[in-house]
Amino acid sequence: MRPPKPSIPPTLTRRDCLLVGAALALPALARAQAWPARPLRLIVPFPPGGLIDNMARLVGPRLAQELGQPVVIDNKPGAGGNLGAAEVARAQADGYTLLMASPPLTISPALYASLPYRPAQIAPVGLLGRVPNVLLVNPKSGINSVAELVARARREPGKMNYASNGNGTSLHLSAELFKSTAGVFVTHIPYRGAAAAVTGLITGEVDMMFENLPSVLGQIQGGTVKALAVTTSRRSTTLPAVPTLAESGMPAFDVSAWYGVAAPAGTPPAVVAALEQALQKILREPEVIRAMESRGADVGFLAAAPMGAFMAADAAKWKRVADFAKITLG
Repeated sequence: MRPPKPSIPPTLTRRDCLLVGAALALPALARAQAWPARPLRLIVPFPPGGLIDNMARLVGPRLAQELGQPVVIDNKPGAGGNLGAAEVARAQADGYTLLMASPPLTISPALYASLPYRPAQIAPVGLLGRVPNVLLVNPKSGINSVAELVARARREPGKMNYASNGNGTSLHLSAELFKSTAGVFVTHIPYRGAAAAVTGLITGEVDMMFENLPSVLGQIQGGTVKALAVTTSRRSTTLPAVPTLAESGMPAFDVSAWYGVAAPAGTPPAVVAALEQALQKILREPEVIRAMESRGADVGFLAAAPMGAFMAADAAKWKRVADFAKITLG
């Protein structure tokens, strides 16, 4: 004898059952909904108008086209890029909050005893390109090569000085890496910003400095400053006649103002893979390549895993430099 079919309680109609079933299914449906289903936020941890902001505003609209959702550029400056990074680190790892990543992610852990976030809270998504720093001297100095600069610094230990845009910046650390690599002592003169530092070089207040290539390209072309070398391992497409420091007797020297995209750690692998694919497609477009190169950048995509390896090597390098120069920022 078969057991009787379960009956619906008299207080619960079949329509009620359907509604309850639909309600219970909503969370599963929401989880299965295709990403992205709403606008994304791309946090730029610097004010509008700088190199990283310009790159975000170049890539953001094209990323929106690829993903089918708006990408809102959100500038969150402060603490040398650390405040914006901290906001991304605290964000939900759902693929809707991204960071325009740059060197402070690998420099700050070497300089600060306390950060507003843990580096492990931010995960790489894709490296988009690199911008060289360039080693500059005053054209009136009579110095025409890296070898001549090093020779003079060794003849006059402690008498030469260099400018930077402030303590703990990539330009400051580039010069300290140069000093440790060349075995010379050159006094650091920090200025309030790169523009003031370049002015100090032009007027002869300082003997040398490093600067981001795009920011000083006009002065190089105008002859008010002289470029001795670029800091990347390959020559810049913007200044192909200028040698690298690696070609100039420092084979291990490789420094750049890189930029890319990162996300909160724990972002679903499928979302990261979709972002990788979209970014790689964008970087194949001739107009995007031309726009980036016009800003002094060398385009070169790295997916999440190799970008992570690149960042780890960069962080280790700056830790060695900070320890050598005894640089701490609290």
